[in-house]
Amino acid sequence: MVIILSLAFFVVIFLMTAISVSVAWMAFLKTRAEESYAARGELLQLSDPPPDPDPDSAPSAESDEESPLFRSERFSTLNFWNALLAHFDFIDIMEARIAQAELEWSVGRVTLLMLLFGTVGLAILLKFVPLWLALAGAALCAFAPYGYVLHRRDKRFRKFRENFPDALDSLARALRAGYPLTAAMDMISSETLPPVSTEMRRTAAEANLGMGWAQALENLARRIPLLEVNLFSAAVQLHARTGGKLNEVLMSLAESMRESISLQGEVRSLAAHGKLTGVILTILPIGITIMMLIVSPDYMMVLFNHPLGRQLIAAAIICLILAHIVIRRIVDIKV
Repeated sequence: MVIILSLAFFVVIFLMTAISVSVAWMAFLKTRAEESYAARGELLQLSDPPPDPDPDSAPSAESDEESPLFRSERFSTLNFWNALLAHFDFIDIMEARIAQAELEWSVGRVTLLMLLFGTVGLAILLKFVPLWLALAGAALCAFAPYGYVLHRRDKRFRKFRENFPDALDSLARALRAGYPLTAAMDMISSETLPPVSTEMRRTAAEANLGMGWAQALENLARRIPLLEVNLFSAAVQLHARTGGKLNEVLMSLAESMRESISLQGEVRSLAAHGKLTGVILTILPIGITIMMLIVSPDYMMVLFNHPLGRQLIAAAIICLILAHIVIRRIVDIKV
């Protein structure tokens, strides 16, 4: 057992050192790239205008890759980490989730944070709990950065769903006043609040730059995968093919969205009692344990000193987590 713990300790130290070196090297490369772009911009401003390019010569691929005008498809600034992430299919899903959360993070940064949190959590938990529980806790710690991304994504979607009916009403009034769809979209993008204004402005820009309204609306539905956005996209595309009064369709759609949001609010208010009960039942054993450690520490230290007591503590923690998850699933009513 001592040999296994020693090996695990050295492995953890090696992983933490490797992660620290990787993060430092990534920060160095990012700083160097920013300085290079800044120096290149100063040189372009000081130098004379370049001569006209030869029409027979094709642009080099290297200059296209280094140009800041092109969107970077790299998952990480580290070459070896980018090559490793490119072999996994779930990286595309993670990249889409990060973009939907409106975070300026790369997939490489999120995965390195997950690896760092998991390693540090494993190193700390190995000193207090058995190996199998330390591995489970390390997995939860590793999920924390991605869980934050999902939380930001859900919060942004909830805000979009609340403000979207007002944006549809404004769009319907603009269409009734005689504005074309492009001008109406530009108008509501300047009047509504983010994230609705951001997505509407991006959709209008994509349509005006030659992509077409059909593809621009499909991209909007892909960036914001909500039922309300899919209905709006389908209504606009159907109007483009068949005609009709789009303003009336949008007003009725906004009214239906408000009724749905109101119903969801009532359901959440009714389920709040069950969620609060689950939180209290989860915190109550922890509070009793802390109180017993203060009142009678010798009585409770038997669980920490005895090997069987540590196993019981691990089982109690797992039961608390599972019970909290079950209660949350029961009171999470989908409308």
